[in-house]
Order: sequence, then C-alpha cells, then structure tokens
Amino acid sequence: MSSAQLRGFLLPVLTTLFLAQFPLPGGSRTIYQPTWESLDSRPIPDWFDDVKFGIFIHWGVFSVPSYGSEWFWWYWQGSKIPSYVNFMSKNYPPGFQYEDFGPQFKAEFFDPLSWANTLAESGAKYVVLTSKHHEGFTLWGSKFSWNWNSVDVGPKRDLVGELAFAIRNKTDLHFGLYHSLFEWFNPLFLSDKNNSFETRDFASTKSLPELYELVLKYHPEILWSDGDGNAPDTYWNSTSFLAWLYNESPVQDTVVTNDRWGNGCMCKHGGFYTCSDRYNPGHLLKHKWENCMTIDKNSWGYRRNALISEMLTIEEIVQQLVETVSCGGNLLMNIGPTADGRIPVIFEERLKQVGQWLKINGEAIYSTKPWRAQNDSMTAGVWYTCKPEEQTVYAIFLNWPSNWELVLGEPKATAGKTEVQLIGYENTLKWKSLEGKGMVVNFPKSCYSQLPVPWGWVLKIVKLNEEVEQYRKS
Repeated sequence: MSSAQLRGFLLPVLTTLFLAQFPLPGGSRTIYQPTWESLDSRPIPDWFDDVKFGIFIHWGVFSVPSYGSEWFWWYWQGSKIPSYVNFMSKNYPPGFQYEDFGPQFKAEFFDPLSWANTLAESGAKYVVLTSKHHEGFTLWGSKFSWNWNSVDVGPKRDLVGELAFAIRNKTDLHFGLYHSLFEWFNPLFLSDKNNSFETRDFASTKSLPELYELVLKYHPEILWSDGDGNAPDTYWNSTSFLAWLYNESPVQDTVVTNDRWGNGCMCKHGGFYTCSDRYNPGHLLKHKWENCMTIDKNSWGYRRNALISEMLTIEEIVQQLVETVSCGGNLLMNIGPTADGRIPVIFEERLKQVGQWLKINGEAIYSTKPWRAQNDSMTAGVWYTCKPEEQTVYAIFLNWPSNWELVLGEPKATAGKTEVQLIGYENTLKWKSLEGKGMVVNFPKSCYSQLPVPWGWVLKIVKLNEEVEQYRKS
C-alpha cells in the first residue's frame, strides 16, 4: 500500500477514535465507538422498517457461464464438482480460465432506466445490487480491482453508477449495494488465510478500501456485507469501518447495514439480522430482520438451464412476503439478470405480479407493525399485521374459504363498533362473534369475481381497541 493509500485508509479510523473521545459540542449526535456494544446500540433508521419489500440483484461474470449457480467458479475449480468440470470440458477449449469469461460479460442490452421502471413496478421500495461477489469482479471501475472490473473489462461501463442514477432519478426506491468481503482465489486473501489471518494484507489493501470507495462514491442507503471467508471481524476491521460509516460518512444518518461482518457476527451483531439465506423463522423476533430469498429455488445468479418448475409461483412469493412482514421482517427477493443485461422474462413477470398484488393490498404491508398474534389460531394460512395509530388490524388470508366464510380465532370484535372490509371490494362485510373466541366473516358470493388479484386477500378490521392498543404499548 502506498503512503497515500495508507493515509486514506487510516484517516476515517483515526477520526472515529478522536470523536469517540471528544464528542461534538452540545452533544447533538451520538458518536459510536468501534465496539460491538456501541455499534449495536444504533437504532436502525425508520425508513427500513416502513418499506418492507426490496429486490436483490445478483449480477456479475458468473452470469456468462450461467450454469448451476453464481458459485460457478468455486464449484468448477475450488470443490471441483463433476457436473461443473464436465460442463467446462464439453463446452470450452483446454486451458480456458474463469478470467476469460470477463470480456464476454458485455451487458450490451443493459438499460438502467428500463430496469428502474421494472423494479418500481414490483412495488418494492429498495434495491440491493451486487457491486462485487466472491469472484472479485467489481461492477464499477474500482481503483482497487485493476483490470477486473466492469470499466476495464467487458461492458466498459460503470454499472453501479448507471443503475444508481436511474433508480434515484426515476423512482422512489432506496439504493443499496452488496459487497463480498472475501474473494475465493485472490492470492492476498489466500496468503492471509494460510497465516491464520494474523496478517491482513487483503483486508487492508483490497476489501476495506473498496468499501470506503463504494460509500464515498455512491452513497448507498443499504450496505449489504457478505462472505467473511471464515475470518473474524477483527481481521476485516469491521467495527472501525462501521463506526466511520455511522459517524462520518455521507450516509451516516440513513444507512442501514446487515449482520455479515465477520465469522460469528451473523444474527448477533450489526444492523438488521439475516441469520442465513432464505431465513424465515415463522415467529416474531425481537430484532429487525430480513428474509433474503430467490425466485429461482436453486440459484441467486441467472441459470440458462433453469426449469419453470424451479421458479417460485406468485402464490409462493406472496406467502413469503406475508409471513415475513407479519413476523417483523423485510423481504429481499432476488433476481438474476443475464450477461447481456436483460432481466429474464420469468423474473419480470414475477416482479410485475407482486406489484399488482401490492397495488391493491399494499396498505397491509407498508408501514405496518406486527400484531400481538402473527398468525391465526384457528385457520391456517392467515397472517396478521396492524397499524396501531389507526386502530386497524389486517388479516391476510392465502386460501379462499370454500364455504364463503372465514373463521378467525384471534380478533375479538365488538358488535356495533368493529367493521370489516375486504380490500378491493367496495362494500363492508357481515360478521358474527364467536363469544370471545374470535369471529366469523361472511363473504358475498359475488365478491370473488370482483377482486383484482387472486393470490391472497386482505381483511381490514377496524376498532379492535384492546388488541391494537396492547401492541402499541408493548
């Protein structure tokens, strides 16, 4: 590392340490120290809990072979899985290296404005793009990834910058970036690993400088870290970086982070918890969390060999969204674009279908809170959210009742006071009490044909004072 690079790396860290000892005059800001105890005390900005739904985008050189998984390079040359080895031997000449895929990642059909419109149509409120996956290829012209980035190789374009501009100028989505801490085959990382991470050459000259560069250049509102390579957070210097991010960075007040900052951090330290890929606990957690999941059941990146049976249906996606939000989480739904820059048609269809559902039923998702009961005690497939300030509970049911009445074991309604409306149907519904054990809601047989979408429905129940107040006070 040059002296100039060293100064650039150390300055934010030293600034954070200084401010921890000498807070700003008047104490108008909380200064976070580079310790987990201090960093974990930072409240997650309110906007993140309000938005509920985001889109993950896995895009990179792995989109060129587009076979099996975005872990293609590792499965081919790391663990040497026979199907990947055979794929390469049958389709590529001897001596072909993974780096040779780089110039083939051309993104010639990448239209950031079209992407922005499609993402907005999904009803999502934030997007997270893989700025760099474990292969090490950066989707911006990083000074720390010479000749292995989208400006020097392949597209010859700043893909991060172009999408950030389109998202911010054409939509109301929050823009976020994913960044892999480690790289599978980077010699510096492998050397540090062989030294039991007692040396930090890769972290200090490659990974951390990239993170500072991303934040200072693109101002992401979400920083989605991943891939610790089994190295501890002390190797990555994560606490010092996060202290700078929260105290001094251009996004200090709005940025949201996750929990993947070193071995042992997941579901324990950082901002919102991810705990694992496709994490869906099915119950309320005390800490804000996110369910990052894929439309393609088997891969995060685009696969040319994917089958329609391997894609989630819109009914399954709505179920994931409803269960996640009812239990206090956000849903981050992944798509994998092609190497030439297109969003595959099946992903585009699913995005637009979710958007159609949210256009009708979004009030039961956005800016809601978990209710005292997450799902119903008498009828399966019914999940609850609420808006305490409006004295409103939403019962989201995923199966239409065959006898045209829905039994709810949780809401305790009051005759002459409680009202029930089926969102998307203009008239209020009739209901009857189950003597303190819940209520039965009756549907006119004419209403089903009038509903705009058939993938899940929402009952809006107002003036359940006791239950809604109980949540607001908790």
